[in-house]
Amino acid sequence: MFAVMVVEDDADLCELFCTVLAERGYDALPAGGAREALDILASRPVDVVITDVMMPGMDGFALTRTLRSSGYDLPVLIVTARDRAADKQEGFRSGTDDYMVKPIDVNEMVWRVEALLRRSRIIRERKVTLGDTTLNRDALSVERHGQAVELPQKEFNLLYLLASNVGRIYTR
Repeated sequence: MFAVMVVEDDADLCELFCTVLAERGYDALPAGGAREALDILASRPVDVVITDVMMPGMDGFALTRTLRSSGYDLPVLIVTARDRAADKQEGFRSGTDDYMVKPIDVNEMVWRVEALLRRSRIIRERKVTLGDTTLNRDALSVERHGQAVELPQKEFNLLYLLASNVGRIYTR
């Protein structure tokens, strides 16, 4: 199951997006703002980020720039009311992969998420191998020296995150 984080300060809209995504089989992760989104990303793997632009504190453009400068290469879809060409340009220059202007058709949003996943390496690379240890995200399993290793899901998620981003430094 792919994890899609929705970063939206409008609680009703965030709930709507998450409900639609969950109904389509995604693990929908709500985040009320950019700081909360960064905390979620530090604690578990996320496959796609959907973010609004106009939020208190850090806006969606800054969030996208932060993700890119921190080495995250996951797909980002901006969903915003900002419809000027200059806004779209800023979005793409900040590192977004796609841009939708509100009001949106939630079905189209899901189709775009599917397309982003299809184009991203995530859909192909659901296994991480380090030396003689293989982590399989689909099965939530770890194999070392050909033997299965049992891990609680939280520990697996942390190990998968670290193994997927070798060389990256994480803080608490």
